[in-house]
Amino acid sequence: MENIQKKIGIIGGGQLGKMMILEAKKMGFYVTVLDPTEKCPAHCLVNEHIIADFDDKEAITLLAEKSDVVTYEFEHIDADTLTTLEEKGKKIYPTAKSLKVIQNKYTQNVLMRDNGLPVPEFCHIASLKDLQEAGKQYGYPFMLKTCTGGYDGKGNFCVGSAEEITEAYSALGEGRIPLMAERFFPFIMEISVLACRGVSGEIQIYPVAENIHQDSILSETRVPAHISAQTTQKAMDLAKRVMEIFEGVGMFCVEMFVDADGNVAVNEVAPRPHNSGHYTIEACVCSQFEQHIRAVTGLPLGSPELLQPVVMRNLLGEEGYQGKAVICGADKVLSIAGASLHIYGKEESKPKRKMGHITVIANKLEDAIKNAEKAKESIRILGEKKI
Repeated sequence: MENIQKKIGIIGGGQLGKMMILEAKKMGFYVTVLDPTEKCPAHCLVNEHIIADFDDKEAITLLAEKSDVVTYEFEHIDADTLTTLEEKGKKIYPTAKSLKVIQNKYTQNVLMRDNGLPVPEFCHIASLKDLQEAGKQYGYPFMLKTCTGGYDGKGNFCVGSAEEITEAYSALGEGRIPLMAERFFPFIMEISVLACRGVSGEIQIYPVAENIHQDSILSETRVPAHISAQTTQKAMDLAKRVMEIFEGVGMFCVEMFVDADGNVAVNEVAPRPHNSGHYTIEACVCSQFEQHIRAVTGLPLGSPELLQPVVMRNLLGEEGYQGKAVICGADKVLSIAGASLHIYGKEESKPKRKMGHITVIANKLEDAIKNAEKAKESIRILGEKKI
C-alpha cells in the first residue's frame, strides 16, 4: 500500500484534530475521528465520526480496526488500551510507550534527568510532611504539580511561603492525585520548540518560539524568539535530544525556560501538535499539522523553514458570557495586513475557552507584534448569555 492511501484514525476532534484533518484532506486521506461531542470542530471534515468517550476501550478498538494508523490530539487518554492495540499489530503514533511516560510529569522528568537533559530539581510528594521538606530543600517559591492531567496552568500551585503549604496541598487533592515538587527556575522567558520524527528516524526541528502567558494560558507566540544565537542553538539541540530519548514519531512540543544567563531548562513535553505551533500554518514551509500527518503515515518530512517573522494570538471566550458563540469584529481583523483568522467551530463559548486564533506575518517582527495587537483588540468572541 502507498503511504498516501493509508486510513488515519484520530482520537479527539477538537481544534488540533480539525487542523490535522484539514492537512490530511489536502493529500486525500480517509480520516475517522473519535470524539464524544456530535458537532465537535472536526465533525464536518471527517469521513467517519465515532461518537464515544475518550476512555471507551471498545470505541478506540473500533477506531483502530477502521484505520491503518492511529494518532491523537491530546495526551490524557488510556495508554494501556493503545499498548494492547500495538501488541496486536496496530500502528499507534506517537507510540503508547512514549505516551505512557509523558502522561506522568514525574516519570517524564526522571527519563530526561537520567539522560542528562537539564530539568529543574524535583521530587515525589506523598504527604504534607514531604511537601514541608521540599520547602526546606528548595526554598520559596517552589512549584507543586499534579503528576497527571494538568493543562493550561491547571494542576500547578506556586508555593510562595511555608504558610501556603497546607493550602497548596489541599488545592491539588491532598495526595489523592500523585504530586511532585519542583525547584523554581528563575526564568525571564518561556520558549518552545516543535520537533518531528518520522518512522525512519528522520528529525526536523522548527524555529524557537517565544511564548507569553496570561493566567497560565498561552496568550501570544512570537517567532523568532528574542534570544541569542547561542541560546537558540541550545534549545534546538535540546528538542532534538528529547525526540531521540522518547523515540517519538510525529510532532512533539518541548516547552522550556530561559534564565538571565541564557541557560535553558526543559519544563515539559507534549507528544502532539501544540498551541504554540499554530504560527507554522502561515509562516513555515510545512505546518506542524501537515508534518504530523506526514510523519505518522510514513511520508517524507517537510521543511520547517520560517518564511517570515510571525505572531500568533489566542482568541478566548469573553469573560462574563456563555452559550452559543457570537463572533464580533472578524471584518476588522481581516482588513489588517498579514492577518489570518482561525475560528475553531466550537458551538459554545465559555470564559477563557480557546475559541480561535489570529496569525500575523510581516517582514519585521516588530510590525507583526503591532498588527497582532491591533487585530486582537478588534475581535471578541462572546456567548449569547451574560453570566
